[in-house]
Amino acid sequence: MIKKLETAQTLLEALPYIKKYANEIFVIKYGGAAQLNPELKDKFAQDIILLYLVGIKPVIVHGGGNKINEMLERLEIKSEFVDGMRVTDAQVMEVVEMVLGGSINKEITTLLNMHGAKALGMTGKDANFMTAIPKDDGKYGLVGEIVNIDSKVIANLLADKFIPVIAPIASANEIGHPGFNINADLAASKIAAAIGARKVIFMTDIIGVLDKNKNLLDTLTQGQIQAYKADGTISGGMIPKVDACLEAINGGVEKAHIIDGRVEHSLLLEILTSQGIGTVIKK
Repeated sequence: MIKKLETAQTLLEALPYIKKYANEIFVIKYGGAAQLNPELKDKFAQDIILLYLVGIKPVIVHGGGNKINEMLERLEIKSEFVDGMRVTDAQVMEVVEMVLGGSINKEITTLLNMHGAKALGMTGKDANFMTAIPKDDGKYGLVGEIVNIDSKVIANLLADKFIPVIAPIASANEIGHPGFNINADLAASKIAAAIGARKVIFMTDIIGVLDKNKNLLDTLTQGQIQAYKADGTISGGMIPKVDACLEAINGGVEKAHIIDGRVEHSLLLEILTSQGIGTVIKK
């Protein structure tokens, strides 16, 4: 009986959030362990389906760096790195599109469809909905910087009850061009701002943003982030994460979340409970 009462209490706790977020768009950047571990993949799909069924409109943007690395090694394609970033030439871009737009995208789409959703996989080349130019004047080859997102493409899919699953590859809007490889975090933040999302959620392999004592910072503002970056509290790989969050916030998204995708049902815990499990960044 106690177990049943606890279950009922959990459902009741979620109810205000379900009411609050009905018909709202959430952009979810899906990556890290949650994208590699079979059990976590299944829990992620369950979370997305539940959000979908209670009226939230999920839009998924995924990465896939590990699988790209594996495929490049298998094909014995060597890469050059500049400033710690892989230079994407035409040969590498072909592998990026094959892995991101092919195997990974279709795996996620199939998983969601098997759980009862109506998911549709795409890249930014489809309907030319995401266009880009070379980042830093081509310093990194075919690594791109997004210049335009046609929000109507996503709006139409959402209106038809689809869950868009987006691989971060952009069109150059030029015949014969192989397209651009886009950082998945930045793609998620740009898409969230363009389509008027209520939230953007970044699934990572850490519990959130930590202070110098390794304690979770559950809420941050732009001013606090700048101060933490200045004193070194926020450093290394967390900098591009929080920068992507700030780009979304400054683009009109209400809140950005950094959560631990290694935790089962992390999406539901962050969105539908009062305590949450990660870091929330807001104005």
